[in-house]
Amino acid sequence: QVQLTESGGESVQAGGSLRLSCSVSGRTSGSYTMGWFRQAPGKEREFVAAMFRSYGSTYYAESVKGRFTIARDNAKTMVYLQMNSLKPEDTAVYYCTASRTVILSSITRSGAYEHWGQGTQVTVSS
Repeated sequence: QVQLTESGGESVQAGGSLRLSCSVSGRTSGSYTMGWFRQAPGKEREFVAAMFRSYGSTYYAESVKGRFTIARDNAKTMVYLQMNSLKPEDTAVYYCTASRTVILSSITRSGAYEHWGQGTQVTVSS
């Protein structure tokens, strides 16, 4: 079993930056696709970014492309989401997720991931 623990969420002003961290522990042998999703109040959980297990290729939602960056450390025990130029519409609970089986065509679907963290709140004020 894989355990994911997010941290780094806080309240910031629009235009500011935050870096979210996700600690990965447990049975982490093998390659995992790592992702970040977010859920705002009254809305469905939506894809933010992912790093595919093969070659570490990265993918982003159009709404965050150019502002957010997903990265992981060489030991593969931490995954990060660097968020710049934050907007009020980025306000949400951000979730770290992992999957050994998700295929590339399903990388934006939350149902394709097996493991989830508890989430961390990001609030961006105008």
